[in-house]
Parts: sequence; structure tokens; C-alpha cells
Amino acid sequence: MHRREFLKVLGAAAGASLGGSVKRCLAMASTNEKRVPNVILVVTDDQGYGDLGCHGNPILRTPHLDALYQQSVRLTDFHVGPTCAPTRASLMTGRYCNRTGVWHTVMGRSLLRRDEVTMADVFAAGGYRTGIFGKWHLGDNYPFRPQDRGFQEAFVHGGGGVGQTPDFWGNDYFDDTYWHNGAPEKHSGYCTDIWFDGAMRFIEANRDRPFFAYLATNAPHGPYNVARRYSDAYRDKEAPNADFYGMIANIDENMSRLLDRLKTLDLEANTILIFLTDNGTAAGFQRGKGFNAGMRGTKGSEYDGGHRVPCFVRWPAGGLVGGRDVTRLTAHIDLLPTLIEMCGLPKPPGVTFDGTSVLSLLKGQAGAWADRVLVTDSQRIEHPEKWRQSAVMTDRWRLVNGRGLYDIHADPGQENDIAGAHPEVVQGLRDAYEKWWADVSQRFDEYCEIVLGSDQENPVRLTCHDWHGGDLPPWNQTHVLNGEPKNGFWAVEVARAGEYEISLRRWPLEVDRPIHSAIPGGRAIQATRARLTVGEIDVEKTVPDGAREVTFLVRLKPGKTRLQTWLTAEDGTSRGAYFVYVKRVGSAS
Repeated sequence: MHRREFLKVLGAAAGASLGGSVKRCLAMASTNEKRVPNVILVVTDDQGYGDLGCHGNPILRTPHLDALYQQSVRLTDFHVGPTCAPTRASLMTGRYCNRTGVWHTVMGRSLLRRDEVTMADVFAAGGYRTGIFGKWHLGDNYPFRPQDRGFQEAFVHGGGGVGQTPDFWGNDYFDDTYWHNGAPEKHSGYCTDIWFDGAMRFIEANRDRPFFAYLATNAPHGPYNVARRYSDAYRDKEAPNADFYGMIANIDENMSRLLDRLKTLDLEANTILIFLTDNGTAAGFQRGKGFNAGMRGTKGSEYDGGHRVPCFVRWPAGGLVGGRDVTRLTAHIDLLPTLIEMCGLPKPPGVTFDGTSVLSLLKGQAGAWADRVLVTDSQRIEHPEKWRQSAVMTDRWRLVNGRGLYDIHADPGQENDIAGAHPEVVQGLRDAYEKWWADVSQRFDEYCEIVLGSDQENPVRLTCHDWHGGDLPPWNQTHVLNGEPKNGFWAVEVARAGEYEISLRRWPLEVDRPIHSAIPGGRAIQATRARLTVGEIDVEKTVPDGAREVTFLVRLKPGKTRLQTWLTAEDGTSRGAYFVYVKRVGSAS
């Protein structure tokens, strides 16, 4: 069943006689009785397994996360994707990211297919209030924004990181402008503090009903900006990056604030609190300096250092306390099925999860838990390639890139390739990968189209972050500042026939400077002609001196198509318009 049908079924159920968990949750939403647990899912960005004191880091101090570690059940062989958006896609759906349309962080391949059912959809269907605070990274336009995917409150930055091209221009972690339920809002303070403040306001406002809070920090992702009072403690030590560690120290302080607030609100016992990170360390182990918990590889790697991360689960009322390790192989795709079982949520009909509930493991009641095979990979290209930066995993084995075999128990640092000594293991894991690939690759030729002309988002702000069909696009605002001569197309779907204004810009509206001009830190560009193609339409105009945008009025037909732009100078130098605003101004008669 597709997401649309799932939501229709749930909408009909909500208006009729409800049974099971949906009825129970909705009833308790109007009372002070709280039997189903609240859920807080905390995900930090680019913090690796070794970037915690409790995991043995000899320099970094994380006393509050260490205390949570002591109070939690820990999944010690827990795996995610090697990079940001793929991990989030699997986390939100319980399905391998490759089948959801998300296998990259840019190039339109970080957009979560519109027919995928999300964790927020499921919680909302179960009568929970749902909110996201911080990083989404699964699409900035309808129908991919968090408020389109089950989150009733969405307080987020744009793109994959603060300061990237889709983000509000000029954000730098301090006193930034973020999107709250789709509208830009200016805030004072440091980004991580602001996300935690927003989450705690949401928690307090919904203390008398079940809530699901997804608190996904952009820290400690680069750029590594943090107040000196956090980083100075590491500046004269053997820290690979003092600011990176300082950002983690700030996260740790905010975790203390969150834990104290739960206690003050008497929500501590019946709140499932999960802490994990989205991939291996980005800056905690560099040039042989730092600590990586003995693992090989860092962010982006197919080795364990790229995708094995911490995962702590605490739920005092459910008996998940006390500092116990679960050593069996688990992954991000397991969390949604597990939460469905823990919270008694309605399982979305017709959805096949790749993960499985690990509640019995968490409770120490698994008995003869069967060995399993899981796959993770790092594509980071527009069209996936078989075996590319892949790891096929079991409790004991890692098959890397289809060739190298490692016994992770005897060789956790993955130093000794023993494929030659175990050809039968290699073949068995290769066969498992072949079956997996045949399954997840069935829709690789599809795009996730941004919708134009919908009532849900009009006008639409397109950014070059989501260009298809070229080199790596200008995904960061520094690339736009430098005027990189690159181009690509947007995969779009016109919602309805009508007249559309399509405005080509070098700078976003909040900057509002002429196309040719530079701003501090950037360079000027030259452009005398502006060209637009969308579907069968191909139009061109002169770029006037001092123009901030070049606008075309075109009549579009409904359906899926491609939109591309050019800003071309007299010498032939050309680049796409980094920002394009599309507004439906009238419907076809």
C-alpha cells in the first residue's frame, strides 16, 4: 500500500469507530492518563562511535551522555549508512535507503519517495503529536518536507547542513534563520541550543498526551563553529579538531538540559529515549590523530568506522535500564519496527520493512536469535553502481566491496583480509548481496519529482543542490559565492495546467542582489543571456544590467518533466541559475 492509501485508511479510521492502539492513544490524548510511552529520538550529525567518553575516548569529556549510557540498554553492533541522508531515510522508513530513492546527499537523490510511509506518519496515526527539530535532509520542497511527511510541527534548517545552498542565506550556527512549519523565523543563540529549546517547548506543550519528538542536531557537522568556551578545553591537547570536540561538548550539555526537563515534568519513567548518530566520525580521527574505538574508516567508509555507531535505548517504565549491552547485529532499519511494537502502534498495511523489531533483544528475552545478513553501502553518485563501497554483514563476518572478508570478532580493526581462507563464506555473502541488489534496485531509474503549482507550496523555491545530470552541484553557499560554472536539471511535476512565473536568480530572495554582482566573500559573474527549458518550452531573454532576476511567463501542462536554466556570458561561459522561483499565477481555462 502506498503512503497516500495508508493515510486515507487512517483518516477514515480516525473518523469512525476506532479499535486497538489508535483508539487507545487518541483517548488518552484527551486525559491525563499516560500508559503508552512518549518517544524522543536524538540523532547527532557526524559524531562517530569513538566520539564519546563512555566508549573510551581519552580526551573528549561527555559526562551526561556517559550517564545516559550507564542507564540504557546499548546496541553495541548497531549500523547505519556511511553518510547523512541515507541513514535518515532508513531511520524514517525501516527500509533500506536505496529502495526509498535516497542514496546520496545531493543531486536530487536525498529526496524521500513520496509513497514511503514515515515514522512520523505511523506515530501520528497512533494518536501521537509529532515534531522534528533540527536536521531533516530528505527534501526541502513539497511533497518531501517534514510537514508533508507526518510531522505536525517542523522546526528545521534547509538542505543537509547549516550554510548549505538550500539553507537560509548566511546562516552560520549563531543567530540564524530557520524554517518553522514552512515559514522563516529569525532566532538568537547557537543552533544546537535552539533545537533543544524547540524540542523542550514541544515536549512541555504535549506533556499530557503521547508525543514523538525527533531531535536531529546538525552538530557536530562542519563547518566547525562553536563558542570558544566549549572548544578551548581541547585546543592544547591531542584533539584532532578542537572545535569538533567542542560541538560535542555542547551537545552533551544540552542532553543534560533535556534529561533534567523530563525529570521536572515527571516524564522520565515513561519516555523512550533513544540516542544514536548518523554515520562514522567526520573529524574525530584524522591523520592518525584522535580516537576511533579501534575501527577502520571514518564517515563515508564501507568499513565499520564509517557506519557502526552508538545506540542507547532507555525506558525505565518498560524495564530498559541498567547499563546492559546487546551484542547482536542490529541497524537503523530496526528502529521503526521496534517502536511499533514498543508503543502498540498500527503497522502500516502493505509496507514491507527490511528491519525487524529488536524489542526481545532489548529486554534480554531473545533466546535463540537467528543470525542475519544486513547490507550497507555508500553510493554518493547519481546512478548507483553494484558493489560500490558496500559491506555485507553478519554477527561475525564483513564482506567489503564484494572481495575482502573480515572476521569482526577476531579482527575488529579489519586489518586482515581472509577471503582466500573462506571461499564458501565469501560466496554465501555475495549471493546474499546479489539478492539484495536485485530487490532494492528496481526503481533506480525513477526520479523524485518536486511538485510545482500545488496549493501546498506556491511559489516553489528550487536550488541547485537538487540538480540532476551533471557534476557535483553547488551544494554549499560558498560554491554560489564563487560563481561555479556548473549546471543540471530539476526533475519536476507540474500539478495543474496554467500560467507560471519562473524567475531565474543567482542570489536568493533574502540576499536580493543583482545577478552580476558580488557580495562580501564572493566573486562577480557575467551573464548577458538567460535561457529556460521546461518540457517542450525553450525560451531566452537578455539579462538587463542590474537585474536581480529574469522572469519568464510560460503556460505549463500537468505532468512530470525537467526544468533547466542557463545564465550565459558573451564569451560563452555558462552556469545554471542557482535559485529559481516558480509561481503558479493562473489556472488554464
